[in-house]
Amino acid sequence: MNAIKAGDVVTLSPRVRRVTANNPGAMTGAGTNTYLIGREEIAILDPGPADSSHIRAILEAVGSARVRWIVATHTHPDHSPAAAILAEQVNAEMIGCVLQDDGHQDRSFLVDNNVRHGDLLVANGFTLEAIATPGHVSNHFCYLLREEGLVFTGDHIMGGSTVVIIPPSGDMAEYLVSLERLKQYPIRQLLPGHGDVIDDPIGVIDGLIAHRLRREDKVIRVLRARGDVSLVDLTPLVYDDVDASLHLVAQVSLWAHLLKLEKEGRAIKTIEQHWLFGQQRWRLV
Repeated sequence: MNAIKAGDVVTLSPRVRRVTANNPGAMTGAGTNTYLIGREEIAILDPGPADSSHIRAILEAVGSARVRWIVATHTHPDHSPAAAILAEQVNAEMIGCVLQDDGHQDRSFLVDNNVRHGDLLVANGFTLEAIATPGHVSNHFCYLLREEGLVFTGDHIMGGSTVVIIPPSGDMAEYLVSLERLKQYPIRQLLPGHGDVIDDPIGVIDGLIAHRLRREDKVIRVLRARGDVSLVDLTPLVYDDVDASLHLVAQVSLWAHLLKLEKEGRAIKTIEQHWLFGQQRWRLV
């Protein structure tokens, strides 16, 4: 596995190239992966942040080809803000699903009609199929490149780490269902929004499902042992295997686990609302 370097144009298959944005970080890894799909006609998938050097690298890679679509797996600020800029420059249609702003959305991303599960983008040389994968956030879609069995996973599946589930739009139960849904497709490789190509798609998907269910079991065990406990106090007990610097982020996914258990009638908030998010208190039913 080669190190991912921002700005490099990497050929991954006969139809797919990758350009990584220069936005590395704890949540983005080496940076956001932008994929150029096709040769004569192109779909730019997850154009990334509105960074001039990244946009320039994308346009140089496109060259004289015709860009048909600018596709966003979802509208978080590290995935879609370059879309409107690119769409105007190359006269392409923007494809994605717009979500009511929850404080985490790119409000510059606008479409006439939201993409739907099963929609096809048919170009000269390739076909992309939209797969609804809510979980990380409710407007998340993966895309299958039918000719090659490649699935572009955005933030549904990342290389080298698990994704954060962000309520209220993000939903842990939906995330698990969406992972199972992907297994129905003829997948050869996963191409994530962050990280390198994943060669064992079913094994990785099964591993992610098992990981989330083990974490859920740990939540239940800790609640059983501690009784009524605040979210902020629960986090280091459930995520004692995660570096403390990531506990604030982990707290969001823990909230998603608790909301799933609440919907299933297995946990309950003992303090419904609190001006401090982390002071919500929970116990088992």
